[in-house]
Amino acid sequence: MIARRTLLTTTLHWAGASAVLLVLPAPLRRAWAMPSGQEATAFVRQTAQRLTAVVNGSMSIAEKRRAMAQIIDSAVDVDGVGTFCLGRFWRAATPDQQKAYLGLFHEVLVTSITGHLGEYSGVKVTVGRATPSGDTQHVASVVERPNNAPADVEWVISDTSGSPKIVDVIAEGTSLRLTQRSDYASFLSQHGNNVAALISAMRQQVAQNG
Repeated sequence: MIARRTLLTTTLHWAGASAVLLVLPAPLRRAWAMPSGQEATAFVRQTAQRLTAVVNGSMSIAEKRRAMAQIIDSAVDVDGVGTFCLGRFWRAATPDQQKAYLGLFHEVLVTSITGHLGEYSGVKVTVGRATPSGDTQHVASVVERPNNAPADVEWVISDTSGSPKIVDVIAEGTSLRLTQRSDYASFLSQHGNNVAALISAMRQQVAQNG
């Protein structure tokens, strides 16, 4: 079984989020463009508003899950995140395995996030300033939940095809994309570096969380 640390240790960390990039190794590097600090901050603020509106809204759980899935699809570079998290094994996978993996990665991300919506009622996100870092902007924020200590969260934003996307979330100093990549690498090392084994485990994870 894959370690239960998902791309999202909290709903808002990845949903506002999912996903990937600080500096990619050369074989995985893509043509990321850096948005302006103002653009990145506005994007994170808008995304956070959408997230909190869903989490704190009066919709049914099913409606909230559908709405959250739409936010993830529009705000997070899911394919880029997934490719990064598979690391060097991406190139070793067949085209069919790559396709299956990315589809399951999306499902794992969505179900991991939407499965914890009830835990974040009353959440508040305060967005701070953006700081450029390499080809990305790191937008600071503080996430507050009732009866929990405030959490410092950085949203890492990149601009692909002129559209800002969340490419990583750093929660209390921990990069979620790097954590997920480490989890997958550990799983694969224990299963003969067999990508098919990871895909099978991800299918089981989706079935259990679905």
